Amino acid sequence: MPASKAAEYAVEHVTAMTGRSAESVVGMERADGDGWRVTVEVVETRRIPDSADILAVYETEVDGDGELVAYRRVRRYPRGRVERE
Repeated sequence: MPASKAAEYAVEHVTAMTGRSAESVVGMERADGDGWRVTVEVVETRRIPDSADILAVYETEVDGDGELVAYRRVRRYPRGRVERE
């Protein structure tokens, strides 16, 4: 399965599991076998103004058929927060 299709499946699964809208795919890598690990950014809480939204990052794994194998939230943060390296 191509990476773009795996990303589509991951976004669909995260949206269905959380009931929240996906903002973007922020990471992809091949998993063992024919699956993919896809990192999806989600709007957890919408606020006014948008710059006050709370975002979350979910790590997912989809198999070669696009089925969800695993997912978990790895962090939450306010929109616009800059990470230090």
